[in-house]
Amino acid sequence: MEERVYKTRCGEIHYWINPDGNNKEKQIVFLPGLTTDHRLFDKQIEYFEGKYPVFVWDPPAHASSYPFELDFSLADKARWLDEILMENGFDKPVIVGQSMGGYLGQMYMQLFPEKIVGFISIDSAPLQKQYYTGIELWLLHRMTPVYRHYPWKTLIRQGTKGVATSEYGRELMRKFMMTYDGNQERYARLAGSGFKILVEAVEEELPYEIKCPAELICGTKDMAGSTKRYNRAWHKKSNLPIHWIKGAGHNANTDCPEEVNKIIEDFLK
Repeated sequence: MEERVYKTRCGEIHYWINPDGNNKEKQIVFLPGLTTDHRLFDKQIEYFEGKYPVFVWDPPAHASSYPFELDFSLADKARWLDEILMENGFDKPVIVGQSMGGYLGQMYMQLFPEKIVGFISIDSAPLQKQYYTGIELWLLHRMTPVYRHYPWKTLIRQGTKGVATSEYGRELMRKFMMTYDGNQERYARLAGSGFKILVEAVEEELPYEIKCPAELICGTKDMAGSTKRYNRAWHKKSNLPIHWIKGAGHNANTDCPEEVNKIIEDFLK
């Protein structure tokens, strides 16, 4: 994987890419969730690199993609992603998005429906407003103060144990959070801004139709918000295939990488 940098009006985005692979007819685009970074997909990159062209990034304002101004929307992120992919010849992307990465994948489909050839959601949720309650939308607008005033040590403990069930997954999440150790304000603003651009995208009430082949993945022990409820409803209303990963938490691809890799591989074939 080669690290590259893309400049935007808000700052620089760091990404890792290998455009080579035995199967070049499609490319895998891994999109990490909120407050995580490119390392979230280490087990997937390790498995798929060489088989397919692969891409992963530190999302805007995350990890090495910092400093970065937070005055952007989910649509802005999707446009930057498209510019990076097109610049690197990723013209038939299969987006694999975890949590916030799954929301970004749906925005990408909204803006560029003719480009995406496949979509896999890992512990994410639909962007259509019909799935959310009024109180959920209200809270999503107001998350920065929650993270700002939460005791940092408690936040790290709950953040690591709350999103993963495996030792590997929890240790990896701890590493993500320690990126912001000593600067809780940065973490609070990053997380709060992420939820804000999410709810603003939901409240736009765009169609967010999934017209390409797609599948859902969700851990049976995902305790992040209402993710399991969203996925049950998403599966029921959309008829999209769903894979429940037994014993996995919100970061299912780190808790059960072999199982998730097989689902992705079967989907690609």
